Amino acid sequence: MSARFGPQELLGCYARGVFPMADAREDDRIFLIDPERRGVIPLDRFHISRRLARTVRSDPFEIRIDTAFSEVVEACATAEGRAETWINRPIERMYADLFALGHAHSVECWRDDELVGGLYGVSLRGAFFGESMFSRARDASKVALVHLVARLKMTGFVLLDAQFMTEHLAQFGAEEISRAEYQRRLVAALEVEADLGAAATCSGTGALQVITQAS
Repeated sequence: MSARFGPQELLGCYARGVFPMADAREDDRIFLIDPERRGVIPLDRFHISRRLARTVRSDPFEIRIDTAFSEVVEACATAEGRAETWINRPIERMYADLFALGHAHSVECWRDDELVGGLYGVSLRGAFFGESMFSRARDASKVALVHLVARLKMTGFVLLDAQFMTEHLAQFGAEEISRAEYQRRLVAALEVEADLGAAATCSGTGALQVITQAS
């Protein structure tokens, strides 16, 4: 990838439906991926198990938005149990640039002033592209996802791109769609004005109410 490839070029990739990945953390090469099948989480059909709902309602973590973006990205890249990661140093720098422009965000779970879980992704008009998540405490990444979905609904987003379908995401109602269907949804989402920073952080009960009322 060219050294002239910057944040605006990266946003252009997302607008076309492609995203960057690397083979390994210590490999500086970056590839653009355009999967034939795409994982998405329908915001109007997001599913929360009863057990997870109880956990969310109990507010086991303090939820913060965009207060430790770089730390979240690094934690995702170095999460325990991952033999390899697609987040290399150049990708970290690119997302830091997007964060500075207001196009990348982190949802963070804190306990006793320690970052114990979270996720990050890219926002572009009415689309949010989920990149990665991590947990150092039980259910931390799941709780972060619940708060992300609530916030996306509150602020007008219509597409949550999960990139690849996994069993982990299937429990939340994620579905796999064709490239053509994804492009259709992406085009529609790019016509929508949305701002992730337009809503205050809410309690777990508040997040569940937003999700159930809008579903």
